[in-house]
Amino acid sequence: MDHQAAPPPCNVESGLRALIARGYQFVHPSDATGEVLAVVGVRVHGDVVDVFRLDAEDDATATRMPGDEENVFTPTTWLWRASGPATRVLADLLALPDTTPTTAGGCWVPGRPGTAKWLAAS
Repeated sequence: MDHQAAPPPCNVESGLRALIARGYQFVHPSDATGEVLAVVGVRVHGDVVDVFRLDAEDDATATRMPGDEENVFTPTTWLWRASGPATRVLADLLALPDTTPTTAGGCWVPGRPGTAKWLAAS
C-alpha cells in the first residue's frame, strides 16, 4: 500500500510569509480594549476559499470551503479542515493542491477596528 508522508512542520513565521506570497489577506480581530485575539488569513481562489486562523502557536485552524460559502469564518460546509499546532496546520495547508486562480468577484469591506468582511459580488 502506498502512503503519502505528511508534510514536515514549518516555522510559523515562514509559514505566514508563504501564505502572504500566495495571496492571503490578513485581518487581526481585537476585543474592545484593542487586544488582538487572533491572526486570520483569507484567500479566495478558483472556486474555493481558504481560511487560516492563528489563536496561539499551539492553537491554529485552517479550512478550505466552497467559494459560495456564506460565512467564511463559521462555514456550514467545508472541503478540508485541520487544527492543532500552528506549525503542523501551516504545513498541511501549504501542502494542499492549488486551484487555478481566477478573478474573485467581490471585495473586502472594513468593519470594526482590526476586522474586515469579504462581500461576494452577485
